[in-house]
Amino acid sequence: MKVETLRDLYVDVLKDLYDAENKIVKALPKLAKAASSAELQQGFQEHLEQSKGHVERLEEVFQDLGVPAKRKKCKAIEDLLEEGKELMEANSHSEVLDAGLIAAAQKVEHYEIASYGSARTYAELLGEDQAVALLEQTLEEEKQTDEKLSQLATSQIDIEPKDTVAGQRESIARKHPAVRAGAQGTK
Repeated sequence: MKVETLRDLYVDVLKDLYDAENKIVKALPKLAKAASSAELQQGFQEHLEQSKGHVERLEEVFQDLGVPAKRKKCKAIEDLLEEGKELMEANSHSEVLDAGLIAAAQKVEHYEIASYGSARTYAELLGEDQAVALLEQTLEEEKQTDEKLSQLATSQIDIEPKDTVAGQRESIARKHPAVRAGAQGTK
């Protein structure tokens, strides 16, 4: 599809978002299953239901435009979800994995926030008032999800000292007296 007008660009962004949301709906159950924190699992499940609603809203926007709801491959989301998949396959310590899953999810949220913000602005410029309201609603939900993820990152992730470089040094020093003596001499 040639992108020559603002409307073309708007439809292009909508198709990208439609693909992204469908990919996210497919990925969220896997993220929920991989998470060890019950609150993080619940957060992913809640966002799954929300994302299904985002797909429906996008379909409504397409219908109002008189354009078929088609997906354009969203390479950015594909790559971001692949990062999350690689993290899950790395068999990280559960709290470390949760921290990584939160970061991966926030990367996705930030992409969505930027994309929905652009789509909403294009709809506004094109006088698509109904679409503006639908896209704004989704944008606000994406921002709220990002905020919830930030709160989970600070309240639920309990990284033990052994998971930090200083903690690893301390653990080694306790187990090996010669290392402990050397470490004390370098302070």
